[in-house]
Formats: sequence, C-alpha cells, structure tokens
Amino acid sequence: MVKPKFHILVCSSSRLNGVQKGYCIQNGGSEIVETIIEEVDDRDLSSEIMVTNTGCLSICDKGPIVIIYPEGIWYGNVSSDDIEEIFDSHIENGKVVERLLI
Repeated sequence: MVKPKFHILVCSSSRLNGVQKGYCIQNGGSEIVETIIEEVDDRDLSSEIMVTNTGCLSICDKGPIVIIYPEGIWYGNVSSDDIEEIFDSHIENGKVVERLLI
C-alpha cells in the first residue's frame, strides 16, 4: 500500500463493543463518512486519501468531529454540507477552514 497524502478520520461514536451509540453518530457521523468517500471518488483522490471512522473522541459538544492528518487539524460541528468546502479549501488548496476549527 502506498502511504496516503491525507488520512481523514471521522467520529462515528463506535464503542469498544462495536455498538455505534453517541452524539456524532446521531448527528450525521455516518453520512459524513459517506459524503467524504463520495468526494474522494468524485475527485479521483482514492490513491491519495485514506478515510477511517473512529470511536468516540470524548468531545461530544464539538461533534461531529473530522480530523485531517498529517497536519493534525481537528474540525468540529461538521455536517455533510461542509465536506465540499473542506475539500476545496483544505485538501485541494492547503487552507484550513477556520470556521470549523477546534
């Protein structure tokens, strides 16, 4: 496997027992993952971006959470509607989306 240029992590409120239960999943975490995957496919970036859902990050008041590495940028209160802006600004042009920054 080639090392991806970006690794995008999305809180999906998964618990150690495998149950998805919590704020991020109830507020669109799964839809955010799906939207990111669609955006990766639409932009033909599958060789450059890895997408991973995570367990609970324990900052529910900021959720849903999206984290982008290698920069280690944490975005909070993200919705599926924000994904195109994150890709246009951050992924394509290297500019952090300040309004979502935690």
